[in-house]
Amino acid sequence: MVLKDMRKYVHKGLMESNEQKDNVRRVLLHNLMTSSDACHSILRVNLAGFRRLCEILKHNNRVKGNRNSSVEEKQPDGSEIPPHIESSNRFYPYFKDCVGALDGTHIRVKVSDVDAPQYRGRKDWPTTNVLAGCSFDLKFTYVLAGWEGTASDSRIIKNALSKRDKLIIPHGKYYLVDSGFMLKRDLITPYRGIRYHLKEYSRCDPTNAKELFNLRHATLRGAIERAFGVLKKRFPIIASGTEPYYEVDIRTDIILACCILHNFLMGVDPDERLINEVDHELSATSNNEASHNERQDDDWRQGSMVRDNIANAM
Repeated sequence: MVLKDMRKYVHKGLMESNEQKDNVRRVLLHNLMTSSDACHSILRVNLAGFRRLCEILKHNNRVKGNRNSSVEEKQPDGSEIPPHIESSNRFYPYFKDCVGALDGTHIRVKVSDVDAPQYRGRKDWPTTNVLAGCSFDLKFTYVLAGWEGTASDSRIIKNALSKRDKLIIPHGKYYLVDSGFMLKRDLITPYRGIRYHLKEYSRCDPTNAKELFNLRHATLRGAIERAFGVLKKRFPIIASGTEPYYEVDIRTDIILACCILHNFLMGVDPDERLINEVDHELSATSNNEASHNERQDDDWRQGSMVRDNIANAM
């Protein structure tokens, strides 16, 4: 009913004057602040969460972000074991040094015909490859947006580790990543050539240490896929099915803003229905990550030792 009352305002040609626009804003704000249904339908957040967000924005009304820029809620310092790991005998003590999961996702962008080839990677349309790390409660701890769709995850992670506002991985700790990354002391990949995806273990349990490692690795690393899934469902403006209207620089700011709002909402209104919907969709798919030839240097050997020690301890 609330939305129906507003439709007369939003048809093309009915909002030409500033007075009409102001009226729409007042009606919209009133409805958002008084109707929980309207608030959740329009903003994907409950009324209490929206009011809390308004209070925060009144005290801090600026969010900075640029192309190839990052935003972090709070990067883990490694001083505490993630509760999701510590509370489970499947993961503790084996993954006690894990600080989160890390991966990239492709988000559709609008670019010129000249720039399109460098943005058209895996998809049929131009995308930006967004690198993100998350905790196991599905909150983003690091986001680097703005890279072209043809850029590999390994290339982006190299930049993330060296830029001024860089990705910080505490000494002796690591992120779980897929086989699209290089195995390193602080980036632990699954064993290659071994069953990995959860769907592959639905009919047959692990039969050796490497399969058990891969199963538990996949379960924990799934947090970043779930976080991306919830982000895109909550904010359709960055979903692949939505043709982008804004240019890359503005699109990057939108991505960062959505990630910030996602973290806030996961704290005040997680929306279990949305999370369950994402989990159901992920359980029905198996993504085949591209593998890269591994350069077996000292960093690789240290990462391999960490992985083998975990697998053998299980």
